[in-house]
Amino acid sequence: MSIQTARLLKRLRNDFQLSIITLMGLFGVIGISPYAVYRLLHGNYLVGIADTIIVLSTLFAVLYAWVTRDTVKPGIYLAAVFSVGATLIAINLGVNGLFWIYPLILFNFFMVTPRKALLATALVLVSLVAHALLVPGSVFESDYQMVSFLVTCMMASVLSFIFAVRTRTQRDQLQLLAIHDPLTGARNRRAMNEELKIAMASHRRHSDSYGLLVMDLDHFKQINDRFGHHVGDQVLVAFVELIKRCSRKEDRLFRFGGEEFLLLLPNTELPGLQAAAQNLLGRVAQELKSPGGAVTVSIGGAVLHSGEHWESWLQRADESLYRAKSEGRNRAVIADGATPPANAARH
Repeated sequence: MSIQTARLLKRLRNDFQLSIITLMGLFGVIGISPYAVYRLLHGNYLVGIADTIIVLSTLFAVLYAWVTRDTVKPGIYLAAVFSVGATLIAINLGVNGLFWIYPLILFNFFMVTPRKALLATALVLVSLVAHALLVPGSVFESDYQMVSFLVTCMMASVLSFIFAVRTRTQRDQLQLLAIHDPLTGARNRRAMNEELKIAMASHRRHSDSYGLLVMDLDHFKQINDRFGHHVGDQVLVAFVELIKRCSRKEDRLFRFGGEEFLLLLPNTELPGLQAAAQNLLGRVAQELKSPGGAVTVSIGGAVLHSGEHWESWLQRADESLYRAKSEGRNRAVIADGATPPANAARH
């Protein structure tokens, strides 16, 4: 397997909506192309042209999604094209064309949100019924057939809607669990690595500034040993809540060890990173408590340098944390500059 193929497969695995658009697009092209050729060869040009437009639109939408990484617009576009195409085919072919409405219902629920899919299905059914009433016998052979078709389509739509909503909710929950620490609610190490990669790429392309703080709760093992792990867990949760209150909305907090955390600060230069570290030192020392008394934190920080790899950036911050702990804890050391201990910062 070539490197390029491996990258494409990895991208499909990591992007659920792109994989759905690609898969459904493939099925659409394979399933509709033979009909387009057959109808054009047999002189049914209206339906044949409609099939051809659907096939070409599908190819365009899939290509657009791959190039732009935008899966929302192609999904809406395909749902609209397929809905209009299926409606025209059903009107032209009558009963034989109605069979395409059922896969259309499923297709739309895969392409767009459940509400949009339900709306698209409703518009298709209203269009078919309106045409059938204006031109009797053009679509349905009898009123009984029309009512039966509407009932079965509505049942299929409601069941698809319920399934789509449930699936979307479960997928969102799984994605949330995949990137968050279940105890504290902070993002986990997997999410941290991805965010640091994004920060590195943003810095290279747009020269955006980033700083990070690596934090380690001082003597945390003693809290677990003296008061139990449940108390230690409470301290960790309280620490995360405190850091979030002290941080900006755009800052990202991650837990990547037992009592080790990382705070990523976008749009932050060295002075801002030092000020943030001082603020966190003082707030933690003042507000974070355990049954044994106040809890303090040691902090190491670094600003992302031009051309630096994210792992090197993280390593510099980690080395600064090691210095902060070796120099007495309850202090911050920032690469290329240092902040005083928390008690000194308050005086």
